[in-house]
Amino acid sequence: MWCAGAITVFGSFLSFVAVPLQIKELTGSALAVGAVGAVELVPLLVFGLYGGALADALDRRKLIVRTEAALGLLAVILLANTLLPNPMVWPLYVVVALVSALTGLQRPALDAILPRIVAHEHLPAAAALNALRWQTGAIAGPALAGVIIAYAGLEWAYALDAATFAVSVLLGLRLAPSPPSHDARKPSLRGIAEGARYAWRRKELLGTYAVDMAAMFFAYPAAIFPFLADELHAPWALGLMYAAGSVGSLAVSLTSGWTARVHRHGRMVVLAAGCWGLAMALAGGLGNIWPVLLLLAVAGGCDMVSGIFRSAMWNQTIPDELRGRLAGIELLSYSMGPQLGQVRAGGVASLAGVRASVWSGGLACIASVGLLALALPRLMAYDARTDEHARRVREARQHKQAQEREDATA
Repeated sequence: MWCAGAITVFGSFLSFVAVPLQIKELTGSALAVGAVGAVELVPLLVFGLYGGALADALDRRKLIVRTEAALGLLAVILLANTLLPNPMVWPLYVVVALVSALTGLQRPALDAILPRIVAHEHLPAAAALNALRWQTGAIAGPALAGVIIAYAGLEWAYALDAATFAVSVLLGLRLAPSPPSHDARKPSLRGIAEGARYAWRRKELLGTYAVDMAAMFFAYPAAIFPFLADELHAPWALGLMYAAGSVGSLAVSLTSGWTARVHRHGRMVVLAAGCWGLAMALAGGLGNIWPVLLLLAVAGGCDMVSGIFRSAMWNQTIPDELRGRLAGIELLSYSMGPQLGQVRAGGVASLAGVRASVWSGGLACIASVGLLALALPRLMAYDARTDEHARRVREARQHKQAQEREDATA
């Protein structure tokens, strides 16, 4: 699973850079680039929740492999459109919407399968390892995309993306089956509502969703990086701008052993989100590409710290029978923010300027995260050593492992 994901991430980041750049070349509009986030939003809302219900009701391996194959076909469509004598803009938006829908179906299954194959106490380390996989692709993908697009053209970026999906499907077929629980229900609105009610009762979980969404909505300017690179007189650095955040994240992942000694996960989520906003505010106020790249890397490191502790809270406290549906809600929380953030960044850039869009978003992030910390005391009080939900999940896991050993002995 780790290798398949690493290959997919690498290819997906090629298209992640190519699509907004192609829209920029075809339209010349920052608003049109920012609209990518709006196009992704509705499919993500609908299929993210439904994908969570599917992950609890179906074999998670089958769901992962089938959606991976469909994503590969969409990369082929992007390639075909680019090879036309006059590439069209509307297929880019259609494919982006379909990718968002398939991601919504797949991601809950990917998240929900992890606690089944990793020991409870090792879940924070597993989150860091998965992040390491993502960051490696996020660094190499955009950096290579910039070179490929500049010297070979957009079509090669899409072709390589399609090829990586083919390899990841073959690897995914080698995963062990991951069938649903024996008492799993069919996907339904009632089941989705059950997961939503559980999340609402868990105010500390609700806090992690809210903090991440606020940080991404106000301070995620990736959609306007092509315009920011031009304004900083460094179009050559576009790939580096997309990769800088992942460099910071990678540094945190490689040194993440210290996270096992931290038990106040909620406080770390809030602190890291506030530092993310500060780094973005400073980046928007500078006019030189090198300190901007450094601050983007710092922001990425802060986001990784937040991600490790959010993931630990989710994986260590949510019962297995609700894992898929809660993973669907998690998907919305950490995906809706960036999609809406792209719309916000593009809209503010068109009205007030590119750099103003970046620094104002960073300041708004700091303010909103501070208010959420005051409004959600259970998030700030969370302690992994004493939390009742973490204790129940830990005990259930130990009981299941003991039963499996008894069955094996028998």
